[in-house]
Amino acid sequence: MKTNMWIVDNSENNVNSYPQLEEAASLLKKGEVVAFPTETVYGLGADATNDKAVKKIFEAKGRPSDNPLIVHIGNANQLDGLVKEVPLKAKKLIEAYWPGPLTLILKSKTGVSQGVTAGLSTVGVRMPSHPVALALLQKVNLPIAAPSANLSGRPSPTTAQHVYEDLQGRIAGIVDGGQTGVGLESTVLDCTCEPPLILRPGGVTKRQLEEVIGKVEVDQALLKEEEKPKSPGMKYTHYAPNAPLFIVSGTREFMRETIMKAQEDGKRVGVLSTEENHSFYPGDKVIVCGHREDQASIAASLYDSLRAFNQEDLDIIYSESFEREGLGEAIMNRLVKAAGHKIISEE
Repeated sequence: MKTNMWIVDNSENNVNSYPQLEEAASLLKKGEVVAFPTETVYGLGADATNDKAVKKIFEAKGRPSDNPLIVHIGNANQLDGLVKEVPLKAKKLIEAYWPGPLTLILKSKTGVSQGVTAGLSTVGVRMPSHPVALALLQKVNLPIAAPSANLSGRPSPTTAQHVYEDLQGRIAGIVDGGQTGVGLESTVLDCTCEPPLILRPGGVTKRQLEEVIGKVEVDQALLKEEEKPKSPGMKYTHYAPNAPLFIVSGTREFMRETIMKAQEDGKRVGVLSTEENHSFYPGDKVIVCGHREDQASIAASLYDSLRAFNQEDLDIIYSESFEREGLGEAIMNRLVKAAGHKIISEE
């Protein structure tokens, strides 16, 4: 399959006028799969009401079919055709954080493909804030199911090049709208229960949610693989680089000792470090992933950093650990999944 590439400058005010978006929208209407940028990561889009189109997403990604997909919309009016009701708290969050990196789990209508909901009675919906994504969704005027545009298990793509590396020849096209912003997938909040439940931490933090609707809980069963997932990202290993990844919890001195021991054993060691500590670590390849005091910088570069390790011949990768506060909850959620829950603790 030929994979078309369309470059769209998202800094332009007239992004809607790009003929490339017309071509991409036309393919989506015909049931093809097209990748496009959002403010979180690149998404792999297909018509959420078309069973055959949705099946192509799973085939392109190699994604398990019991993992539900998030539906992306270009305007809030499209909710009426997707969900049975929008609770008051959900309405408040839509007003506060849409467009933006927040997915709401709501009770679905029957029009959505079973491949999107994975047989559940609920559906996850969000409205992205990326200007290219919004322009494309509004041109298509269909609900678009869109998981991250990568091969299943690999780090999510934050550039069109990442998508091309994984999916060239497997999908109809890629809309190149530059690098994404947040760098981590959206927060997923279940609004069908009380209090609402965070199923996946992301770009909108627990504190930000509670500022709008009051008490919000975090699902303690996120990592229990025996449970049927209600949200993307709740099941299976994700985001992993090629070499085994371990999270090191402790002081930077302990991290340094861990690296040196592996090198003494003859291993080539990759290190994921913050700017403050990178010169302290003697790894064979040290990649800087933002500043420790700036969680947004870590989130924005995390997936790109994990992918960069694949360019090196490494036996093992060690990553610093981060505080689980604010955006740090989402950062650690992705790192733990990338490491397959392998954590080396100083204590």
